[in-house]
Amino acid sequence: MNAPLQASRDSAQTTDYRDPEPFEVEAHGHHFTFYPCGKDRIEALIEVIESAQETLNCFYFQYAEDDAGTRVRDALSEAAKRGVEVKLYIDAFGSSAEPPFFEPFCDAGGTFSRFEAQFSKRALIRNHQKMCIADNERVMAGGFNITDDYFAPPSQDGWNDLGVKITGPLVQRYTDWFACIDEWIQTDGSEFRRVREMVRDWEPGDGPVQLIMGGPTSVTSEWARAFKHDITHAKKIDVVTAYFAPPRSMRQVLRRAGKLKKLRMILASKSDLAITVLAARLHYKRLVRSGAKVFEYQPSKLHMKLLVLDDVCHFGSGNLDMRSVRLNLEIMVRVEDAQMAEKLRGLIDHMQEASRPVDKSWFRQYAGFTDKLRWYVSSFMLRFVDYNLSRKLGIGPSRLKNASPRHKGPADE
Repeated sequence: MNAPLQASRDSAQTTDYRDPEPFEVEAHGHHFTFYPCGKDRIEALIEVIESAQETLNCFYFQYAEDDAGTRVRDALSEAAKRGVEVKLYIDAFGSSAEPPFFEPFCDAGGTFSRFEAQFSKRALIRNHQKMCIADNERVMAGGFNITDDYFAPPSQDGWNDLGVKITGPLVQRYTDWFACIDEWIQTDGSEFRRVREMVRDWEPGDGPVQLIMGGPTSVTSEWARAFKHDITHAKKIDVVTAYFAPPRSMRQVLRRAGKLKKLRMILASKSDLAITVLAARLHYKRLVRSGAKVFEYQPSKLHMKLLVLDDVCHFGSGNLDMRSVRLNLEIMVRVEDAQMAEKLRGLIDHMQEASRPVDKSWFRQYAGFTDKLRWYVSSFMLRFVDYNLSRKLGIGPSRLKNASPRHKGPADE
C-alpha cells in the first residue's frame, strides 16, 4: 500500500471512530458494567459518589486541577456534607493537583492524603491503582485517572481506556485492600518492607472472580504470574495494553503463544510520552515473526489494560511493562466467564477496526535505521527512568514519525 493511501486510511480510522456504548455482564454473583467511553465513565463515577450513604473510599494515581478533577472533588465534598465518611488518597508523584486544591473537600469533612514518596526505597514505588468504593457495596474501577483527558472523546485526543462498575462479593476485597493502603499511608517513615509484606500476603482467592495485586514483592508480581499461567493454558489470546516493555521472560511467553496459539495484540501508536511507543516497537519484529497479529491503535492515546485468554479476563491498572510487572502497586480483576470474554473480545474487535496492522507496509514506513536507533535508545531509557519523571523532566523524544497532528508529545502510566 502506498504512503498517501495508507495516510488516508489512518486518517479515516481516526476521524470516524466512536467509543462503544456501556455493556453489562452477570457473572458468579457479580454484576459488571463496562464503560469504554469517557463521558459514560465520568457519569458512572459521579453516580457512584452521589449514591453513597455511609462510606466512600477513593484512590487515584493521577489527579489534576481541571474540570474533571473539580467535578469529582465537589461531588466528594457534597457527600461529606451529607454525613458520608469520605477518604480520598492520591499518588503524590503521579498527581499534579496540590493540597490547597482539596481544601474545600477537607472543609466539608473529607479526609485527604497523599501517597508520598520518601528519600528511601519507598521513593521508587508508584501506587498506580485506581478505585472508588461506595458503602462497601459497589466499586468504580479500571485504568482511568481523574483528569480531563480520561473522559474526553477520541476526536479531542482523550485517552482510550476502560472503566468498570462492580457489585457483588468482590467489593469486600476492594474494601479490605483499601484498609491496607489506608494503614500504610498513615505510617511514618518509608516502611518499604511493610508494603512488600502487604502485597506478598494478599489472598486473591481461588474462585472464578479474583482481585490480584502487583507490587515490589519479587522478580515477577502476583498478577503477572497469573497472566503467564493463564496464557500458557489458553489457545486464544487477546491483549490490549498501553505500554509494552515487559521483562524478557514475559516476551518469551508471548512469542511462544504466537507460534503455537492465536495471539492478537493491540498497542499504542500515540502517547504523551513517545518513548513508551518507540520502546514497544523494538519488540514488534520478533512478535510478528512468531505469528502474533500486532496492531497499533490509531484514533487517540491508548491507556486500556485488558487481557482475554480463552474465557479468562484480566482488567485493571497493570500494563505489560517493567514497572507494572516488578515495582508499581497494581490491582487487577481476574474473571473466568465465557460471556464476559465474548463481550470483551467484541470491544477488542471494534478497536482493531480502527488500528493499523504491523505488517510489511508498516515496517517499510516506520522501521528505518534512524527509527530503530530511537527504539533502542528509548528502551534503554525506560529501564532506568520512571515514566512520570521522564515527563516532568522532558526526557525523551516528544514526537513520533508521521504521527497524527493531534499527537502532542510527553505519559501518565
